[in-house]
Amino acid sequence: MTTAVGRLGGWAVATAAALLTAQPLNRLAAQTEGSILPLIAGSTRSAGLGGAGVALVGDAGALFANPAGIATVRHLSLEGSYEPYLAGSALSSAALALRVTRFTWGVGAQTLDYGSEPEIVPDPATGGRRGIATGAAFHPYEALATTSLVYRRGITAIGVSGKYDRQQFGAEVRDAWAGDVGVAIAVFDIMAFGVSVQNLGGDLGDGALLPRRTRAGLTLNYTDPQGTLRLLTTLEGQWTRDRRAVLVQGVEAGIVTGGVGLVGRLGYATRPAITAASRMTFGGGVVLGRLAMDYAFQSYGVLDGGTHRVGLRWTP
Repeated sequence: MTTAVGRLGGWAVATAAALLTAQPLNRLAAQTEGSILPLIAGSTRSAGLGGAGVALVGDAGALFANPAGIATVRHLSLEGSYEPYLAGSALSSAALALRVTRFTWGVGAQTLDYGSEPEIVPDPATGGRRGIATGAAFHPYEALATTSLVYRRGITAIGVSGKYDRQQFGAEVRDAWAGDVGVAIAVFDIMAFGVSVQNLGGDLGDGALLPRRTRAGLTLNYTDPQGTLRLLTTLEGQWTRDRRAVLVQGVEAGIVTGGVGLVGRLGYATRPAITAASRMTFGGGVVLGRLAMDYAFQSYGVLDGGTHRVGLRWTP
């Protein structure tokens, strides 16, 4: 490994350490969680609700939390989001879901771009004790691609996802294949119940695995979601391997008339999956017919102090 790769790898691991845990780096080197990307909410709406998403059904981005969540898409759903993330990195996601009779197919991708770093190699004049810039640059990143297939009969849907994760830090590349399974029960527009097990498999090598997580949640609509007043609550439990259980509570409320309106969101996690993150999240959105523009904010005790995510959802 060159000096540049070592320097870059150390920077990336330090960033991951701040995001994942407050544990020492020597423990991180032997961790079983080899990725932070699957722990981040896959959609802006979910991010505004504290990361709850296993029982949020009907949007393309639901496949990131529960493959069965896309079963209630009417015909087609498109979703995308962008977030200037921590330490100069950037988080992006996109998803598409298409329903044909009892089956729904979805595809999605998430990327965590760490920006670029100059390539530095050992300087022979100093016996390798110092580095010298070559003029080239490294572009470290992590990308996660997902495809889902769901079968729905009555109010019950069963879904599976196949996932591919690739991490590149300089010349070092790690990748892994994994899968998700999920069940969703949607009772009209009144309530939805969801369960999923994520990242089955996912061996990145050297003892690093994608973080196995089990999720179960319930979403309730207290008003007609097609009416003027909107009020929804969601409650979700998350069990991630080698971590404490997390209970996430979220509420979404607003007013929509003539297909145009505003909604606000608030989330609270008993112990956030990313320990430097605030337990509280805030968000909102603008509804324009079948198009929704979403926003979410979460503060952090270290690094940049907070993150702002924006997203679009379209369900024609």
